[in-house]
Amino acid sequence: MGRFFRWLFALGVLAVIAAACAVALVLAITGKSPGEALRQVAAQLSILGRDDEINAPFRAGDTESQRFDIEPGDTPAQIADWLVTYGYIGDGDLFVNYARSQGLDTQFEAGTYFIRRSQSIAEIAHQLTDSANSFIPFRVLEGWRLEEIAEAIDANPMFGFSGAEFIAATYAPSSVRQSLGIPDGANLEGFLYPDTYRLAPDTTAEGLVETLTTAFMMAVGPELMDDVLNQGRTLREVVNLAAIVQREALHADEMPLIAGVYQNRLDIEMKLDADPTVQYALGNSRGAWWPQITVADYSAVNSAYNTYLVIGLPPSPISNPGLAALQAAVYPTASEYYYFRADCRDDGYHDFAPTYEEHIANGC
Repeated sequence: MGRFFRWLFALGVLAVIAAACAVALVLAITGKSPGEALRQVAAQLSILGRDDEINAPFRAGDTESQRFDIEPGDTPAQIADWLVTYGYIGDGDLFVNYARSQGLDTQFEAGTYFIRRSQSIAEIAHQLTDSANSFIPFRVLEGWRLEEIAEAIDANPMFGFSGAEFIAATYAPSSVRQSLGIPDGANLEGFLYPDTYRLAPDTTAEGLVETLTTAFMMAVGPELMDDVLNQGRTLREVVNLAAIVQREALHADEMPLIAGVYQNRLDIEMKLDADPTVQYALGNSRGAWWPQITVADYSAVNSAYNTYLVIGLPPSPISNPGLAALQAAVYPTASEYYYFRADCRDDGYHDFAPTYEEHIANGC
């Protein structure tokens, strides 16, 4: 028995020495205090055999990114509690112990992150140490109206504001309003440039408006702006026409010719008869922002935006055009055409005609 206890004592001493060596090694590598080093070793021991849980996605099919904020002073335990509460992970203690075992618990950084429930504990823990790589991907399509941008905001859980707040911000006074020639009380429809953006996570509704209008001014550039002024036109008039062209044309190479048709009509004070203006006037009353319309709508939709009833451009732009449509409005193709309609080839192009009789003859 004496020999057994001596062996047992020796094993205990060796275990203590091994633990001390492990702590010493951690201290040497990380520079942590003895208490911190002991907690890290304990955490490493606690997660032994749990690699599958640590590296497996919590909900494999849920790939939508969600907004997650870490406030200054939040502890690893508090962060873990919020992750469990919002359904990103299932075991808060395992998250804390994994983070501590990797030395990540002291590296969690206050900021905004975009994480997915399909990520693992390990992936989330590493991601939460650097908020600098967080951004909101956001795309505005050519020809969208203001409300469609707002709907895209509401459909994106990364934003910290609503589509309604964005719309309100487009009415607010801004430094660009005067330079763009937009009167007080009007929104910035037409000047919210369509593109794909990487937005900072702390972007506000006002900040997004500024980003879109700044992108518009950069896309237009000084040369095009000078040409507009030299033509005796205002930028708002050009955008107004470009917004209609954007909704009419499916192909960019046809935009200058369509713009030329509308310019011919404007020059002789002929009604534009543009279907998209009627659609704009209808709004979402038929379950879509650009609904199918009928011949009856040409006279039945009583609105200043209905160019089948009103001569000249609408009171304001009806959509947010891209650069090709803007260039077409500034540099329309000169022609003898006053009419156009979708061709019968089903290719998205149009047939053009100088007279109404020829226009009717182009029908399918």
